[in-house]
Amino acid sequence: MTSIKNFSQLSTIGFSLPPVQDLAEGKTLVIIPTYNEAENIRLVLEIIFSLELPDVDVLVVDDNSPDGTADVVKEIAAQNPHVHLVEREGKQGLGTAYVRGFKFALEHGYDFVMEMDADLSHDPRVIPLFLSAIKEADLVIGSRYVGSVANVVNWPLSRLFLSVGASLYTRIITGMPIQDPTGGFKLFRREVLETLDLDNVRSGGYSFQIEMNFKTWHRGFRIKEIPIVFIDRTVGKSKMSKKIIWEAIWMVWSLKLRSLFGKL
Repeated sequence: MTSIKNFSQLSTIGFSLPPVQDLAEGKTLVIIPTYNEAENIRLVLEIIFSLELPDVDVLVVDDNSPDGTADVVKEIAAQNPHVHLVEREGKQGLGTAYVRGFKFALEHGYDFVMEMDADLSHDPRVIPLFLSAIKEADLVIGSRYVGSVANVVNWPLSRLFLSVGASLYTRIITGMPIQDPTGGFKLFRREVLETLDLDNVRSGGYSFQIEMNFKTWHRGFRIKEIPIVFIDRTVGKSKMSKKIIWEAIWMVWSLKLRSLFGKL
């Protein structure tokens, strides 16, 4: 198994983690959707539980990964009761995976629900920062674009321009005061998810993040962005596609129009 100390993908930019007593009190579920992440998921779980955070569980939602991701999770879950697995029959997309995880969280009484990628682009070591920030918010978003510099590592300029442009486009059309509306590292209070009609969440990919943010903001919940460093994957393949990009472009207009006509 890869050692945490020797794993150089993770951010080397210093951060000061809050003490345990400064974290929000309650049960937290970290949802990690997977498709062909066998090379990463073991290390992600190892890092999360090395933090020794109280009342934190992980739910992996796997879309029948051909590389045996689910088998790796089952092996770990057999030794760690804080690890849970939902296996789905095929590749059904990011949005539906998170919705399945949200429903699991609500059914099992979790107070806080986190979204996180399995590819280590989201540094698990900063989870305590989210659990501290949620004390003053209903949704905490880990933002790549808070401040004057984009905190992104290993991205080509074309990908960075696409992401920054998508964020600006989304803010202009929707009016949301969110610097990183497409980011997928975030923490919800259960009250937000209880208010949303999860069966009516229509999107996947990056548009799913925009939809969840917009519906949360539209209902008047408190949203807080905290800075993170995003590190592009070095193992496995990116899930980005033209279909995902076009879905996000049209979703922004759909959300805006539905809000104007009271259809959200």
